[in-house]
Amino acid sequence: MAGNNHGHTPAAWTGVTISFIGFCVASVFTVMAEPVGFWAGVAIVLLGGVVGLVMSSMGMGQPQYSQGRPTQPKERAQQS
Repeated sequence: MAGNNHGHTPAAWTGVTISFIGFCVASVFTVMAEPVGFWAGVAIVLLGGVVGLVMSSMGMGQPQYSQGRPTQPKERAQQS
């Protein structure tokens, strides 16, 4: 596990940070017994996952590996 770069990307950090904020919001509203706020927090958690996936698909995530070598996006491969 120490030999890879798992989770050390802008996409991962952003997605996890947004999700963490959603967990905090949901937790506070759970203590306050406010269901609408709780569900808003759950929506924020899901938004964090979507943002992380979108950022990853934009190239800000972990590079994809094919047979031990990182694959380049088509645009970069064509420019070389």
